[in-house]
Amino acid sequence: MLAKFSNLKAPVARLAYTSQIHSVRRYATQQTTQSQSSALRALATGVCIGASAGVGYWYGSENNSFKQQDAQPALGSEVSRIHAPAKIPNTEYENETKPSYYSDTSRSMHERMESFVLDLQDRLVVALESLEPSQKFIRDRWEREDGKGYGISCVLQDGQVFEKAGVNVSVIEGTLTPGQLRSMRERNPQTAKKLNANEQYDFRVAGVSVVVHPRNPYAPTAHKNYRRFEVYRKSCPEAGPVMAWFGGGADLTPAYLFEDDVKYFHQTLKQACDPHDPQYYPRFKQWCDQYFTNIHRNETRGVGGIFFDDLEDKEPEELFHFVYDAGNAFIKAYVPLVAKRMTMPYSQRERDWQLIRRGHYAEFNLVYDRGTKFGLMTPGARIESILMSLPLTARWEYMNQPEPGSPEARLLDAVRTTTEWAG
Repeated sequence: MLAKFSNLKAPVARLAYTSQIHSVRRYATQQTTQSQSSALRALATGVCIGASAGVGYWYGSENNSFKQQDAQPALGSEVSRIHAPAKIPNTEYENETKPSYYSDTSRSMHERMESFVLDLQDRLVVALESLEPSQKFIRDRWEREDGKGYGISCVLQDGQVFEKAGVNVSVIEGTLTPGQLRSMRERNPQTAKKLNANEQYDFRVAGVSVVVHPRNPYAPTAHKNYRRFEVYRKSCPEAGPVMAWFGGGADLTPAYLFEDDVKYFHQTLKQACDPHDPQYYPRFKQWCDQYFTNIHRNETRGVGGIFFDDLEDKEPEELFHFVYDAGNAFIKAYVPLVAKRMTMPYSQRERDWQLIRRGHYAEFNLVYDRGTKFGLMTPGARIESILMSLPLTARWEYMNQPEPGSPEARLLDAVRTTTEWAG
């Protein structure tokens, strides 16, 4: 994937600066060549020029300006010599031969979904490990104590590139608790019509859940989750599922805003959605903006992506193929962004802001996230895997207010407004 960008010319800038006693700002004009496509342009702009004498320079492609952050020692030197591979594995899924489970209708949809999430887990782990020089993922296979399912938690902690990354698969079954049934009925009128509040139901689900927290503040956090959920009458399971649906999505949560990176992420997801239904991307993008919102802060968790739930508007085969494309598109949409940003020098200021934003991330996951709530309400649930999404470190500062016009303030502006990133 990255080999396509190897011929792009680096931005050329003339820097002039003024200094004051308490703060320094540097400005620059920028000239850069035009790329041949919006995707290339997206990954070619918005870069860190470098660090000198303990100073990191931030470049915002939207206003063609360079700004010096507060003069503090540059961090991240441990990865300054790391080079991303010329081609990140598994980022060109469209050109690959489809696996057998993709079209094997002799197997149940649940079995095919199980094969898919296990395959997707392996593909993403390989892609992420191609960037991380210091560690490999730990694979932790677990079985439910009641024998009703298993999971594989792949976790990497304290790496040089990834502070924490989790790629989890769960294939479980059980009985819906009254609270879970009530939650399902309340969120969807169609579900309320099909599931009787006074009846007992069993469920089974196969899903993959991903959260990646890079160490570098300029590299964005990302989340992905895809699952298939089936509900059966406890009194008559042999009759087949009363309801079955797909759910999931993927979203980006940067601490610092590089608009072209966000556009590339959204465009890649849109390209995966469009062949299946031109309305999927705009519909799921809006759903994502609405769902991933910290209501108490009046801001979205990040800059969005796609999100959907209770999806059963097409034949299961067609929906399965859509989820296959969307799940694999995440690797193409996200991992190159980490490769691009992971060696940018930064200071303690950027690190502190990253930890503040991670605190907001944790707030959403613990207060609003339906998947977390469902998992915590499930008897015999594996808590370590459910809370894998939480960052390794976070920070809460009393009344933190970024300086107007600063990169931190620009990020807040982005999560407090709605933007059509895919164009």
